[in-house]
Amino acid sequence: MLWYQYVLAIVLVIVCVITVIVVLLQESRSAGLSGAIAGGADTFFGKGKGKSMEKKLEKITKVLAVVLFVLTLGITVLFMFLYH
Repeated sequence: MLWYQYVLAIVLVIVCVITVIVVLLQESRSAGLSGAIAGGADTFFGKGKGKSMEKKLEKITKVLAVVLFVLTLGITVLFMFLYH
């Protein structure tokens, strides 16, 4: 393997790991009954802060998903044309 193949593989693994971590940091959409009970205890400012953090995590997830898709597609196309 050439040096740039190692670099691309390492970058791909790092992006994958970061994507998994960001997705796991997000709260689930359906919190159920426990979420409804605990949600009433939040203050107004605490709720707003949680929402802004969720919005940031959603935006980061979308960006990472696009980067992951483009990187994977680019590596595949590069290696297809390089070795055929």
